[in-house]
Amino acid sequence: MLKSKIRKFSLAVMVTAGLTGLQLTAALAQASSPSEIEGVWETEEGDFKFEVFDAGGSFAARVIYGDRLMEADGKTFRKDIYNPDPKLRSRSLEGITFLTNLKWDPQDRRWEDGNFYDGSSGRTYSGRASIRDGALELRGYAGTPLLGRTMVLYRAP
Repeated sequence: MLKSKIRKFSLAVMVTAGLTGLQLTAALAQASSPSEIEGVWETEEGDFKFEVFDAGGSFAARVIYGDRLMEADGKTFRKDIYNPDPKLRSRSLEGITFLTNLKWDPQDRRWEDGNFYDGSSGRTYSGRASIRDGALELRGYAGTPLLGRTMVLYRAP
């Protein structure tokens, strides 16, 4: 019984050490400067495209295209009807700034403390971003990052 517990503990320590090693390797492939996030990004499928820009002390992003943000004709942007602010419900989702307050964390080599506005639901989520091997990973979450969702994007040509 004691040997079984020791083996399980040893396995847990090895797995934890292995995961820590993977995290260190991934960290080496992360972004090297705050401005690296700037530019136009899109999903591999082309169903979401936006531009990240310097917003003076933080970074923000505006929508260029989003299939969930379009009317049935595929050309006209929907109105922001789910916005919690009734005054904004008649505005178009075209070009809205949906990502705000994203700040560079030099220690973790990623952008944190951002706010993502989902125009298709009217909800706002916390978020962070990182660049790994040239791909932008946006993670939106409510509460803890562990319970969020990551979207992977690539630089648009």
